[in-house]
Amino acid sequence: MTGVRHGRRTLAGMSENTIGNNQDLNNVTVLGTGVLGSQIVMQAAYAGKNVVAYDIGQEPLDKLPDRWEWMRGYYTTDVADYTPELFDAAIDRIRTSTDLTDAVSDADVVIEAVPENLGLKKKVWSQVGQAVPDHTILLTNSSSLRPSDFADATGHPGRFLALHFANLVWKYNTGEVMATPNTDHAVFDRTVAFAEEINLDAIPIRKEIPGYLLNSLLIPWLNAAAGLYVAEAANPADIDRDWKIATGAPTGPFEVFDTVGFNVSVNITRGNPDATEAEKAFSDLLQERGIDKGKAGLGDGVGFYEYDAEGEIVRPNPDWEIY
Repeated sequence: MTGVRHGRRTLAGMSENTIGNNQDLNNVTVLGTGVLGSQIVMQAAYAGKNVVAYDIGQEPLDKLPDRWEWMRGYYTTDVADYTPELFDAAIDRIRTSTDLTDAVSDADVVIEAVPENLGLKKKVWSQVGQAVPDHTILLTNSSSLRPSDFADATGHPGRFLALHFANLVWKYNTGEVMATPNTDHAVFDRTVAFAEEINLDAIPIRKEIPGYLLNSLLIPWLNAAAGLYVAEAANPADIDRDWKIATGAPTGPFEVFDTVGFNVSVNITRGNPDATEAEKAFSDLLQERGIDKGKAGLGDGVGFYEYDAEGEIVRPNPDWEIY
């Protein structure tokens, strides 16, 4: 794919019934500016899109300048064509808003990255659906919920579907494109092309499935690691070390928990009526030891591990050691 090199990556670079591959998609709105939402904002802006970053209050938006500088460190080493000028230009293409109608009024694409709560997603999409132009493509980044369960809330199910991003998206640049049974085929095709425009490696998913491909594989693996910890079998760093040595994998499950952020894991578990007692217990620990203390993963600089300014592990967080 254009924009991908070995080792480091190169990034820079109508009516509802007439959406097609020739439609320009230059104005992007991202709903939610948390760990992954903010990454999506920068991913689109660095690719040349004009981006509105929306959140429900000013406080998370005020944190974005620090988030950009955190990302800048990664872009410096991970993105082949990174220059300070390109990154600064991307920041200049981003504006913020706490007014949802304002945020989506000129959008060609809306990408929703709000917490994994079905009721909240229905509420947000109902409001968005009433405010967007007739041509806007509506995308959810939902991690585990089935998009068709809240597609009707948009009022425009024909142009609603999923585009799922991975964390550290500038480096792990998959873009899973998944339609619902009611998504127009032309909208699906245009979304695949849009994913490539923002330097994702687009992966079409031909049938709707909760969790897409990535999370259908990832979540059971993470839950297995969580179960080991809740059972007090071993400390997180030792579980990670065992996995990495035995499989040759670059990261272990607790490193992945840190990258994803504890909030995402907690919201997935709380939204899952079939969550096991071990999964619920682990979620409670993430809340008490991590989220409530501002130590919810890589984005905070502390999770199961402590990190330096470049995001490199310094040591395991002793708060999570069994003994």
